[in-house]
Amino acid sequence: MSSASWRHRVHPLLRRLLISFLLLPPVLLLAAFLFSPTASNPFDRSFSPEESDIWSARRVVDWKPCNWWKSAPLAALPAKTNGYIRVDCYGGLNQMRRDFCDGIGIARILNATLVLPKFEVAAYWNESSGFADVFDVDYFIQQTQGFVQVVKELPEEFASTEPFRVDCHKRKGQFDYVEAVLPALLEHRFISLTPAMSQRRDRYPLYAKAALCQGCYRALRLNKALEAKGSELFKLIPKPFLSLHLRFEPDMVAYSQCEYSGLSLASMSSIESARGDRKPWTGDAARAWRNRGKCPLTPKETAFILQSLKIPANTSIYLAAGDGLMETEGFASVYTNTHTKSSLLQTEDFLTMHGNTKAALDYYVSINSDAYVATYFGNMDKMVTAMRAVNEHHRTLVLSRRDYANFTSIGLKGVELADALWKSHREDFVMGRGTALPDCFCDSIL
Repeated sequence: MSSASWRHRVHPLLRRLLISFLLLPPVLLLAAFLFSPTASNPFDRSFSPEESDIWSARRVVDWKPCNWWKSAPLAALPAKTNGYIRVDCYGGLNQMRRDFCDGIGIARILNATLVLPKFEVAAYWNESSGFADVFDVDYFIQQTQGFVQVVKELPEEFASTEPFRVDCHKRKGQFDYVEAVLPALLEHRFISLTPAMSQRRDRYPLYAKAALCQGCYRALRLNKALEAKGSELFKLIPKPFLSLHLRFEPDMVAYSQCEYSGLSLASMSSIESARGDRKPWTGDAARAWRNRGKCPLTPKETAFILQSLKIPANTSIYLAAGDGLMETEGFASVYTNTHTKSSLLQTEDFLTMHGNTKAALDYYVSINSDAYVATYFGNMDKMVTAMRAVNEHHRTLVLSRRDYANFTSIGLKGVELADALWKSHREDFVMGRGTALPDCFCDSIL
């Protein structure tokens, strides 16, 4: 065979062998990925050690109790009181606590003596417990000395009378308690009120703000029986653990006026039953509403965001949630090491507990947990994040419904969505955004 004929036959063969050799590594890598047990999981990526999870990010800003409240000299209380105020509180435990905290500041503004509050007896919340059934009364009175006058019992002249009611809770705008409430207090000497919903605490005099801050964040602690039960529950949770306040109950979803796809028929039926006249938004209005962060995260969405924040799937998680939480399987299928008060406590005294006292257990666990994540910045979350700032527990984060909605609305999904959520939440955590109430706390550059 001639040399020219040999070259004519060999060169194509060499080319085929060379191409096969070059393509072999990518093919092997692709096969290894496709047939690996974790190929479908977009979160199985290797990260540098300093980015092991959201908590490893170095914080730049922290929130601490302001010095003007914590250590500044107190303004002396007036020698004579203008009368007695009872705060009437409605709703769940943390809503009532919020109203009472406002009432502490109001009593100081009006130079009034504070009577122990009245907690609503509500069939809706399956609740009958009063203030003393949840909080330590003697400790509250002791810790508020010098900030505001407080009495356990009314003087004899008022003991058998009902207070004159002053309802402020629907008043809006630049509402002034001195102008609107003080005349009734001076006339009747014993009044009850529900604080205005939109009242801005930054308009309080500094001495009234100090009374509110001291009363709310230093003086309100659980009574001994509830604290003992909370401690018992805390000890049963595998350590270290993350406390997750997950909200996806029928009433709050119905109230949000949001619609969801992919929910079970049972969940959809429960939401429809709770809607009443509150019909969900549709079309462009629904998209705008969701993109403003108005729609609660589903448990499945919550699990995705936690994965995006590199929270390992085997993390011990305490689910701080009320009765009626829907779609829990969407979360528990990802985070399998999940615990609730009902799964850990089966004693008779726990089974007889109702709304407020059960909520108090979630509160106790959450302010003491290694980390706390909230899916909805409601009354409990505001109290818990503030108390964690007081106690210098800084692994605290509120998930952004707005970011999740905006990222998904532009088509992000999988790894792209996870990366975007990681970056936005990491920035929030580093800068201390969204987790402290500015009324009593000041930012501190680290």
